Amino acid sequence: MQHAYIHEVVTRDGFQIEPQFVPTERKIELIDALSGAGLAKIEVTSFVSPKAVPNLRDAEIVMAGIKRNPSVKYVALIANLKGAERAVAARADEVNLVVSVSETHNLANVRRSTEVSFEGFSEIIRELDGTGIAIAGALSTAFGCPFEGEQAPERVMEFVSRYIELGVDSVTLADTTGMAHPKQVLDLCSEVRERWPDLEIALHFHNTRGMGLANVLSGLATGVRHYEACLGGLGGCPFAPGATGNICTEDLVHMLECMGYSTGVDLDRLLAISKRLAAIVGHDLPGQVVKAGRSTDLHPIPGNPNQAA
Repeated sequence: MQHAYIHEVVTRDGFQIEPQFVPTERKIELIDALSGAGLAKIEVTSFVSPKAVPNLRDAEIVMAGIKRNPSVKYVALIANLKGAERAVAARADEVNLVVSVSETHNLANVRRSTEVSFEGFSEIIRELDGTGIAIAGALSTAFGCPFEGEQAPERVMEFVSRYIELGVDSVTLADTTGMAHPKQVLDLCSEVRERWPDLEIALHFHNTRGMGLANVLSGLATGVRHYEACLGGLGGCPFAPGATGNICTEDLVHMLECMGYSTGVDLDRLLAISKRLAAIVGHDLPGQVVKAGRSTDLHPIPGNPNQAA
C-alpha cells in the first residue's frame, strides 16, 4: 500500500485570512486535537509582522502552549532573519521559507524582489545552522500568478535549483490562487521529479476553481507523496485577488483512502474536529465529506415501497 503524507495548515494558512481574530486558546485546543489525528506535519503559525497578518499576532504564545506529539513536526512560516530567530526561540521543528515565482506577487506579498528574498534566505540558513530545525522552501504562484498569469516552467526549475543550492530539506510547489490544472501539474511535477528524483516535494493546492483534488491526482501520478491541506477547506492568500480556500484536509484523506492509499490519519477523528471548526470561525466551511459523510456510509431504505399510502 502506498503512503501519502498530510501536512495540516489550518492555524496558519487557514486563519491568516479570517476577518475576526481567532482566540489564542481556541488555536491551541485545535492544534492539540489535530496532534492526535495522525498528521505528518502541522503548520502552527507564521513569524511575520502582526501588522501584515493580525490573526497570527499570538504566534509565540500558541507555540508555547501546544502539547507536542513527538510523531508530528510543528512548522512555522518565516519571512526574514527576525522570523528565524523567533522560530528558534519557539522551538519550531521546521520552518517554511517562501518566495513567489512571480516577481509581481513577491513584491505584493513580502515587499521585496525575488532576488532580495533569496539573499535573505542565505542569512536565515546560516542562523539556523546547528539548531536541528528542518528547512522547507516554498514556491508560491508556481502554477500561475493573478497579476502575471502562468509562470514559465524554466523559472520554476531555476528557483527549485536555487533552493537546493541553499541546502533546504524539501521544496513545496504552491498553487497560491487555484490557477493550476491537472495537465500542468503533471507536466511540471514530472520535470521536477526527473531532474531531482531524490528531492522531497510537497504540493499545496487551492480549490478556487474546483480543481484542487484533481490536481492531487496528477501529483500522485508523478510520485509526489506530500500534500498540504487545510481543515474544512479554509484559507487563502491576503495578497492575491480572488484567492479562496485550500483543498480540504478531510476531503483529501477520504479520497486517498478510497483509492487505497494509507495516510496514517484517523478520518473519523478529523471529521469530528472539523465539525467544531465552523463554530470557532463563525461561518460555514467548504468541506464536503463532513456534510455528506464517507462514501461508504449507508442509509436506511426510506419507507416500504410496497406499503399503501
